[in-house]
Amino acid sequence: MEKINKIISTAVPLPIEDIDTDQIIPARFLKSISKEGFGDNLFRDWRYDKTDKPIDKFVLNNPLYKGEILIAGRNFGCGSSREHAAWALAGYGFKVVISSFFADIFTGNALNNGILPITVTDTELEDLFKIIDLNPSANFTVDLSEQKFYLDEVLSIQFKIDAYKKECLLNGYDDIDYLLSIKDDILAYENQ
Repeated sequence: MEKINKIISTAVPLPIEDIDTDQIIPARFLKSISKEGFGDNLFRDWRYDKTDKPIDKFVLNNPLYKGEILIAGRNFGCGSSREHAAWALAGYGFKVVISSFFADIFTGNALNNGILPITVTDTELEDLFKIIDLNPSANFTVDLSEQKFYLDEVLSIQFKIDAYKKECLLNGYDDIDYLLSIKDDILAYENQ
């Protein structure tokens, strides 16, 4: 996985609640066990019509909005436990997803695939949508070390993350990489 420490990026607003994993990546695209290519079909049924023509009004087709941060409505990643949803988000280029509530399974899948889910309050989420509406080119900063998401003096939000997952994201580790990083400690403990 790619290391995450500090990300400075514009954000893509998706103020829709209850976005489930089938909307993130429709089931008909789950024919591969490789992570490659899933980003092409992220929000497929919202991005393209039945003739594969881009739907202009969908935010990912709007050139005003781009970046490595997706800000979504409450209850993001609900529905099935498909890890492909995290693959599609990462494949599209998102490194951070912000919402006021995430499904637990989605949170685990996101963290295991190098995506940082940040939970904010409903009020903070509304404020973020307003900021982006007023200034689509606003550059937000995500500082994982400090567990802080901010926009200069306009906004500052502290967020929580499991210490183990934080260490994995900071170092670009999956679970096996983490164990290999502490191999000497494990061997020393076993030799006691």
